[in-house]
Amino acid sequence: MKFVIEDGFWDIFPDARIGVAVCKGVENTYSDKAFFEDTLRSAEMKAISRLGDGNLTEKPEIKIWREAFTKFKTKKGARSSVEALLKRVVGGNQLRCINPLVDLYNSISLKYGLPCGGEDIDKFKGDLRLGLALGEEHFIPLGDRESSPPYPGEVAYLDDEGAVCRCWNWREAERTMLTEDTKNAFLCIEIPDSSKLKDLESAVEELSQLVFENLGGCCHYFILDRNNSEYILTENEDNIRKAGMYSGSRRQNCRSQ
Repeated sequence: MKFVIEDGFWDIFPDARIGVAVCKGVENTYSDKAFFEDTLRSAEMKAISRLGDGNLTEKPEIKIWREAFTKFKTKKGARSSVEALLKRVVGGNQLRCINPLVDLYNSISLKYGLPCGGEDIDKFKGDLRLGLALGEEHFIPLGDRESSPPYPGEVAYLDDEGAVCRCWNWREAERTMLTEDTKNAFLCIEIPDSSKLKDLESAVEELSQLVFENLGGCCHYFILDRNNSEYILTENEDNIRKAGMYSGSRRQNCRSQ
């Protein structure tokens, strides 16, 4: 099974980068829920401090995504996931704990001002792709019961069964969501151009380390660009351990079972 970023996506966003942490054999349950609550509260405070006063929509981390969403067909009112998180926090509403993986990627999203998301690898059907939807893909949004297919030409995460996340990072599917039963996770962080590449590199490394330290298993991360646009998701953990540390944008942490 691979993660593939298709040519149609690169035609619109040639300088984008997608950071991915692949986490295998994790234990996605709370052993110390207070730690995750504290992690979220700390990230919220950092986000509020970083944003300061003024119009939220004029802040760079929001403005860049509003501009990105004008480049492809989107559902009316769709906004990037990071805008939704930041609006909630700035409005004085704390994030609730959902499960450890979601809590960790939400904390990273707030800390760095970047969209973060996650899916259960074992629920994918065939390869995971980031590309342009045909407009007929089955998609039940998280928390809903009726299918709401993407528009033709909409940027979306897709697999052989339908859409996994609509409008790039706006709404995730119920089918592939992370739960306490998740053992193998695909976590992603995105930028539409290279202007926040350093933040992306730091964010994906920190997310991978947080998962490894708190949920165990084996975590490795990488950053994809137009010249490196696919990666095998189902690589054997033993092979990852034998390969050791990787040069470039791929690193790994493994804990023996």
